[in-house]
Amino acid sequence: MSIHENLLGGPPPTHLPDEPGPRELLAGGTPAAEVAAQYPTSSLAWAQLADDAFERGSVVESYAYARTGYHRGLDALRRNGWKGHGPVPWEHEPNRGFLRALNALARAAGAIGEKEEHERCTTFLRDSSQTAAETLS
Repeated sequence: MSIHENLLGGPPPTHLPDEPGPRELLAGGTPAAEVAAQYPTSSLAWAQLADDAFERGSVVESYAYARTGYHRGLDALRRNGWKGHGPVPWEHEPNRGFLRALNALARAAGAIGEKEEHERCTTFLRDSSQTAAETLS
């Protein structure tokens, strides 16, 4: 029996492929806007843009960046076998860009009073990865 076998009968965890380029550029101090321009499908770059915008009080801008990162992440998840539900483990580092974008979208939605979107994204984050929900809150 594999240690990754799902004994509850639900869908298996989705593990996005590693994309070290955006992660390494961000870690090296390259501005997130440059990384997003070079890697427009990178949820991580868009999540960083969302976080940066939120920190400086640009909540609507943060919302837009987060929504972009979220949708780029959904596209990547679907390409990698995700069927609309199931675990997206935080422990798998390539998943973190999507999870961060989802968290940023929930946060920005809450800040602008979009209650249903905030609740939907918060639940989606928790259902995807309890660890991500705890780590990012």
